[in-house]
Amino acid sequence: MVLIAHLSDAHIGPLPRPTLVDLASKRLTGYVNWRRGRHATHDMGVLGAIVADITAHKPDHIAFTGDVANIGLAAEFPAARRFLERLGPPARVSFVPGNHDNYVRSSAVPLYRALGPWMTGDDGVPASAPTFPYVRRRDGVALIGANSAVPTLPFLASGRVGAQQLARLADLLSDLGREGVCRVVMIHHAPYRSATSPARQLIDAAAFERLVARVGAELILHGHNHRIQLTRLAGPARPVPALGAPSSSAYAGARQHRAGYHLVDITPDGTRSSIVVRSRGLKPGGQIAELTALGEISAA
Repeated sequence: MVLIAHLSDAHIGPLPRPTLVDLASKRLTGYVNWRRGRHATHDMGVLGAIVADITAHKPDHIAFTGDVANIGLAAEFPAARRFLERLGPPARVSFVPGNHDNYVRSSAVPLYRALGPWMTGDDGVPASAPTFPYVRRRDGVALIGANSAVPTLPFLASGRVGAQQLARLADLLSDLGREGVCRVVMIHHAPYRSATSPARQLIDAAAFERLVARVGAELILHGHNHRIQLTRLAGPARPVPALGAPSSSAYAGARQHRAGYHLVDITPDGTRSSIVVRSRGLKPGGQIAELTALGEISAA
């Protein structure tokens, strides 16, 4: 059995003070949103409690599905790196970027420089946009990191995988399927069309769904929507569960948007792997406890 902790959307604060040059881009609207109230939504004390709860459960691996930053400032990534180091060494923590990490074009270089070790596959190739997807094999489970984070115009939070990465992902999933491992795909944006509003969608979700229907996977982990979500995509043999995690630092807001994470118990057996999920997070009284037991999500 392999126990994976799945968390997402930490949005590490406080936000470093940007320069005027930094704000001469989409970052201006993001900074205004942060100042107007987003900073109050994400509580680093709550995030610390979530991390402590994860640590107490001693997972074999941690999957982080993006948005460790807020507006993709170079000055944000040292704190982001320290946070990932706190979660664990790169060999035990896998990360994929979110739209707030690769916020504008200038975000990419400091993002990959700081967090690259957590996005490097077993082949040792340093992470960068052309190297996705990466793969890490762990005790019969293959963690596949896909990148949906692309810079967008102001007021958009959409993502895109792109034709070239989709082709590489299809080949990788096919090869891993023939190997008989349990394939777990990590991606920031929800990989199906009905997940959220058009401004926040994965633009090529339809192509992603067709890929999964053709070559399959055993589990897809995503973030982005700041709430627990579970849907099933069509697969070649049986449905493929897509599991969304809430923000791991959210304090304010509606109950379904409060901080949480998933514990995913996998008994690897190729396409017949057993996957059992428990969701833990912030309760109304302020403690971290079980939110819901989703149970066996891999059953046909």
